[in-house]
Amino acid sequence: MSEVVFTVAIDGPAAAGKGTISRAVAERFGFAHLDTGALYRAVGVKGGDPILAAQTLEAADLQRGDLRSLEAGQAASRVAAIPEVRAALLEFQRRFARRDGGAVLDGRDIGTVICPAAEVKLYVTASAGIRARRRWLELGGEAGPKPFEAVLAEVVERDERDMNRADAPLKPAEDALIIDTSDLSIEEAVAAAVAAVIAARAASQGE
Repeated sequence: MSEVVFTVAIDGPAAAGKGTISRAVAERFGFAHLDTGALYRAVGVKGGDPILAAQTLEAADLQRGDLRSLEAGQAASRVAAIPEVRAALLEFQRRFARRDGGAVLDGRDIGTVICPAAEVKLYVTASAGIRARRRWLELGGEAGPKPFEAVLAEVVERDERDMNRADAPLKPAEDALIIDTSDLSIEEAVAAAVAAVIAARAASQGE
């Protein structure tokens, strides 16, 4: 007998906390988790023709140690604006989303394009300044390779590119729950997401 199919779609800009929340939700409910941004990061860092890179992406490409770098994030944003790249990765994401046992996908167009019928849609955000500071601290802060102002400029640049691209721009789904993590602890943000999933599961089961 098939297990329950239940999809949680989590979108949001860079360094808003969606990855942390997604992993916590997946662990809490025993769902599979897919960081869809890693697909685009892997395509971006492979280099060469990005369309061919997307079409030939392999599991090993997702294990590279440089996928979390700021440079990989910028490369991901650039290749994600290419419609043919998005098309090559779309079906993989949709199959993952409807797998038996439930799935959590985080990215930038999950609730709007990849899984518009997801049982739960969350949009995790925070102010650009807060997100830039988080990323700057991840890079080492004062001891890191870039001053805060440079990281902030890159975050703003990526937001502009992601939110204004012609194909699948970053935006909340109309029925998404907005979670602004600017003034929330990780525990508070995760609790809000978990509560949304619990409510949706109860509703789907008629409780």
